Amino acid sequence: MRFIADFFLLAALSLILAVSGWHTSAAAADKPDTPQSVQQNDLQLPIYSPPKHVTPRARVGGTLRGAEGNEPEIVALVPDHVGLTVKRTPTLNWFLSKQTTYPLFFTLNDAQNILPIYEGLLPAPTTPGVQSIDLKTLGLALEPNVQYRWFVSARRNPDSPSQDIVAGGMIERCEFSECLMITSVNTTCDQNSVRTNAMASMWYEAIACVSSLIDQEPKDPSLRRMRAALLRQAGLNGVADWDLKSIQAKSN
Repeated sequence: MRFIADFFLLAALSLILAVSGWHTSAAAADKPDTPQSVQQNDLQLPIYSPPKHVTPRARVGGTLRGAEGNEPEIVALVPDHVGLTVKRTPTLNWFLSKQTTYPLFFTLNDAQNILPIYEGLLPAPTTPGVQSIDLKTLGLALEPNVQYRWFVSARRNPDSPSQDIVAGGMIERCEFSECLMITSVNTTCDQNSVRTNAMASMWYEAIACVSSLIDQEPKDPSLRRMRAALLRQAGLNGVADWDLKSIQAKSN
């Protein structure tokens, strides 16, 4: 009798262990098979937090078709609402799909002026990709709490402005002392400040910094993944895809 009791006890324990092991295996199977290093990298990607009060449809253009046509495509690297900055002379970023012989122009205006504050010719980029416009170099400064519109245009026909290829967005400068009262702003430029400023709604600080870091280290894939993450959150998937494809191109 003792032997039979021990037999059933061992059988019961084996069944419990088998069921427990099955549940553990099933739970593990439900989780994606992602290396720990990839999970850690994903956790470090910037997360953009839009301002609480946004103006929709603030972006002009924004799609990248990727068609192999003769015409260049221009994309302003901005969200589809008024992007914020704390800088008087921020850097604006835009994308050019291919080199072009069309003259390129930069225009800046605000709601308080009928005529543009500035309109001038841009230097022709030597390579396609992400470009920058330094307002300080142009002698331009933003007033606080004023919404500005900016545009980059390729002039296909000087006699017909309606044929221009145009992209642009909106920007507003938040007074630094006022911004510090509602959020944390990082005035340095490194990977941590990209994440901090994106979370603090400072789009222009985040995108300008990560683009500057890429210019310094073009073969660093983590930087391109950071910028691609920001671009996807702004709905700029075409340029984000270009950035991710550049990782493979730079590694070859």
